[in-house]
Amino acid sequence: MQTAVRITARTSFKQWRNLHRSIPALQSAEAQAAPIEKLEIPPPSGVDKPVSTKIDKLATEISQLNLLEVSELSSVLKKRLNLPDAPAFAIGGFAPQAAQAEEEEEAVAPAKVQTSFTVKLLKFDEKQKVALIKEIKNLMEGMNLVQAKKFVESAPAVVKGDIPKDEAEKLKEAIEKVGGTIEIS
Repeated sequence: MQTAVRITARTSFKQWRNLHRSIPALQSAEAQAAPIEKLEIPPPSGVDKPVSTKIDKLATEISQLNLLEVSELSSVLKKRLNLPDAPAFAIGGFAPQAAQAEEEEEAVAPAKVQTSFTVKLLKFDEKQKVALIKEIKNLMEGMNLVQAKKFVESAPAVVKGDIPKDEAEKLKEAIEKVGGTIEIS
């Protein structure tokens, strides 16, 4: 009772009158509004969603049908829903054909063609060492005689890498003329 007295003491008579007048208007507006539907709380993830009784009844009846009845049901639904006769997904037996198709593609696809080659000096003839050093100096840019000598003596060593096949063949010919053994990879 004390709280009611405090509330009345704080509010003016005019405010009480406006509040009193608005309550019946609110009650009539609620009565005229459409009934409020209750919202369903969705089930947590990992838990099966509850099924309506109608769907549950249909599922039970369909699961009790034999194969002939299922076939008949399927044809009736196809007619009513204008569905095509072809199955919506592949049913077995297609995996071996897919494997054969992959094998055919591999056979048809050309093998990868090597476009860059590496020329490697494996060994050299000791009698023609000087000629080989001069040839290496001429073939490799920015190399002096001392560097060329160290390079030849450190065989096996890569002469040039990532070059086209025709250039690799020319290097091989030039170095083999002066006593070097070359490998192209």
